[in-house]
Amino acid sequence: MKELLLTQYELVKSARGALFIYCATTGEDFIKPVSTFNDNSIRDLLVHIANTYISWLDNFGLDGGRTFYGNEEVQTLYQIKMIFDEVDLIVNDFLEKSQYDYQLPMTKHITRKGITLTLSPLQLFTHVITHEFHHKGQILTMSRLLGYTPVDTDIIRF
Repeated sequence: MKELLLTQYELVKSARGALFIYCATTGEDFIKPVSTFNDNSIRDLLVHIANTYISWLDNFGLDGGRTFYGNEEVQTLYQIKMIFDEVDLIVNDFLEKSQYDYQLPMTKHITRKGITLTLSPLQLFTHVITHEFHHKGQILTMSRLLGYTPVDTDIIRF
């Protein structure tokens, strides 16, 4: 199962790479607030995606203690790519740790939210990758609102 999930994540990274190539064409608009999206920018959503991987896979799944990135500390696509290099390491560590039972429930208390959840590694992994694709679609919509023509960033691209 580990090899399957690693292969699936390679597909996710390929789609992310296509998004990053496209984002490189947005120039200053990369950090421009879009009113339709609560004044968030493309950069803001990418930071949010990375923070979600950190939250669920590192902090919840691995009992890690990584802190979240703030939008203001990330100004360039290069910085985003470096953050996602860290995310890739987190994913690899998480899949390595979880490889013997992806259905094994983990119960954790999330202090900052004041809730206790029981989730399996498969739920966590599925959540972060589908969450990324949800926001990737929003990023492409944001770029269209900024005057760009989005490219195909799906896993199967033509």
